Amino acid sequence: MDTESTYSGYSYYSGRSRGSHRHGERSRDRHKSRSKDSRSEKSVTINTPPAEPLLGDSAVRGEQVQDDNWGETTTAVTGTSEHSLSQEDIVRITKDLEDSVGLDCRRYFTRTLAIILGLLVFLTPLAFLVLPHILWPDKLQSCGTACEGLFISVAFKLLILLLAVWALFFRPARAGLPRVYVFRALLAVLVLLFVISYWLFYGVRILDSQDENYQGIVQYAVSLVDALLFIHYLAIVLLELRQLQPCYSVCVTRSTDGETRHYNLGQLSIQRAALAIIEHYYCDFPVHNPALLSASKSRAAKHLAGLKVYNVDDIFKAKLKAYLLDSPGNNAAAGIAHSQSRAMIAAAARRRDTSHNELYYEEAEHERRVRKRRARLVVAVEEAFTHIKRMQEEEQKKAPGDVMDPREAAQAIFPSMARALQKYLRTTKQQHCHSMESIQQHLAFCITNNMTPKAFLESYLTPGPTVQYSRDFWRARQWTLISEASVTSGLKDGTIFLLKCVDFSLVVTSKKIPYIQMSEEYIDPKSHKFVLRLQSETSV
Repeated sequence: MDTESTYSGYSYYSGRSRGSHRHGERSRDRHKSRSKDSRSEKSVTINTPPAEPLLGDSAVRGEQVQDDNWGETTTAVTGTSEHSLSQEDIVRITKDLEDSVGLDCRRYFTRTLAIILGLLVFLTPLAFLVLPHILWPDKLQSCGTACEGLFISVAFKLLILLLAVWALFFRPARAGLPRVYVFRALLAVLVLLFVISYWLFYGVRILDSQDENYQGIVQYAVSLVDALLFIHYLAIVLLELRQLQPCYSVCVTRSTDGETRHYNLGQLSIQRAALAIIEHYYCDFPVHNPALLSASKSRAAKHLAGLKVYNVDDIFKAKLKAYLLDSPGNNAAAGIAHSQSRAMIAAAARRRDTSHNELYYEEAEHERRVRKRRARLVVAVEEAFTHIKRMQEEEQKKAPGDVMDPREAAQAIFPSMARALQKYLRTTKQQHCHSMESIQQHLAFCITNNMTPKAFLESYLTPGPTVQYSRDFWRARQWTLISEASVTSGLKDGTIFLLKCVDFSLVVTSKKIPYIQMSEEYIDPKSHKFVLRLQSETSV
C-alpha cells in the first residue's frame, strides 16, 4: 500500500511538472521579451508528498490516497516498502486511542444511568400497587369497579409514557458533546427528585400506617403517572420546540478556501449550535480539496524566491564612511554600489509588477485545459453510453442465460472512457476523491437505472457535498470546539467560535435576527374610482 501511494504521489507531481513545462513553452512563445531569469521561475520542484491525514485516520492526502494512473494501466505495482514512525506519531496515535476510549466510556456510562433512571420511573407505580398485597393483604379493603377502572388507566398511561420516552430519549446518538446537555440533565434531576419525594410520602403515610384504603393507593399511583406524563411534555417543550423558532443567523466560513454558508438557528447552546453546523457542513459545503490550494502556494513561493532583500543600513554606512574619509576612490565606490543597489531594487520591482500577468496567463491556460479535457470526457462518455444501447439491443436477441448484468456492462465500457476521465480529474485536482472502484460502481448504478451520460458526469464535473464521497475520506475523527464563552451557554449576538479539524477550521459568527415591526395602511376602495369624460366635438 505504501509503494502504491508513493507511486501515485510521484506520478501526480510528475504530471504537474510536465504541465508546467508545456505552459512555460507557450509563455515563451507569447512573450519572447521575457528574460532568462523569469523563465527559470517556471520550474517545479518534485518533493515527496507529506504523509499527514486529510480528515481522518484512514484518509490521507490527495496525492497518496490511490494510484491515479488507473486510466492508463491496471497493472498492480508491487515492491518492498518501509514505513517509519516518529515519536510524535506514536504519541499522537496513543492520544487518539485514549480519547476514543474516554468518549466510549462516558457514552456508555450516560446510557447506563438513563436506563437505571427509566427502570426506576416505570417500576415505581407498579411497586406502589404490589407492595400492599405483599405486606398486609388481610387488612386491605376490596377493590370496586372504580378501582379496577383505575388499573386500566394506569396500564395505558404507562404504555403511552414508555413509547414517548423511547421516541424522545432513546434515539441513536448523533455525536459526543464536550459538556453535558443542561436541559436534559435538569430534567433527569427533576424526575429523580420527583420519584424520591413520592417514595418518601408513600413510605411515611402508607407503609408505616399500613393504609387499608386500596383505592386511595391506586389513585396515588395514577397521580404519579400523570405527573410523569406532564414532565415528559415539559421535556418536549425544552428539548424540541424551544429551538424551532429562528433567532440567530450564523455565518460559517472555511479557513482554507473561504467557502461560506449562512444558516438560521434557534435558542441553542454553543455546543448544540456547533453540532448543527457540522451536520449542515457535511451536506452543504463542497468537499475540502487541499490540492486546489497548492497552485496558489507555489505561486507565492516563486514570488518570494524572485525577491531579494537588501540591507539599506549597510549601504548608508558605506556612504557615510566614504563621506567622512573624503576620499575620491571611496566616494566613487560608494556611488557605484549605490547605483547597483538601486538598479537591482528596480529590477525586483519590475519583476514583482509582472506577477499579475503570470497569474492571468496561468489561470487562462488552466481554464483552457479544463475545457479541453471536459469536451473530450463528454464525447467519450456519450460514445460509451451509445455502445451500451447497442449492447442492450443485441442482448434482447440473445438467450436469457447470455444477458450481461450492469456490473459486467460497466466493466466492459469503462476502459473506453477511463483515460479521458483520468486526465480530467487530474486537471481539476479531483483524482484523490474518486477511485476506479467507485467510478465503476457509479457507472453500474447509472446503467441499472437507465440514466443519461449527463447524469453520470454530474458527479465529476461539479464537486458535490462532502457526505457524498467515501466515508473514509470525509469523516473526521474528532472536531475541536474553541470558544471564549462556556460551551453550555446560549448563543448571543456577536458570539464567535471555531470548529477545528485536521486540515482546516470553520469560523462561526452569530448575529441576532432583528425585530421586525409591521404596520397596516388602509386604502379606501372608493379612492380608486375615477370618471372618464369624452368630448363629443373634435378639432378639424
